Amino acid sequence: MRTALALGVFAAGAALAIVAYFGMGAPLGSPVDESFSNPRVPFAATFFVAGVSLALVSLVLYEVLPEQRKR
Repeated sequence: MRTALALGVFAAGAALAIVAYFGMGAPLGSPVDESFSNPRVPFAATFFVAGVSLALVSLVLYEVLPEQRKR
């Protein structure tokens, strides 16, 4: 149970960080003008940090939750 929960939280955090970095961040490619340094979504860095934090919280979650007893 705790493994599945921790993996789910980790996957959600990693997905959020990847989407924020590649989908919401500044466009990739050769900069033509200064608009290339601005992210597509104003708070993309906040979503990226939230995703990384969520991935790290999954490690704490795995350690804090007790193991399920075998029957």
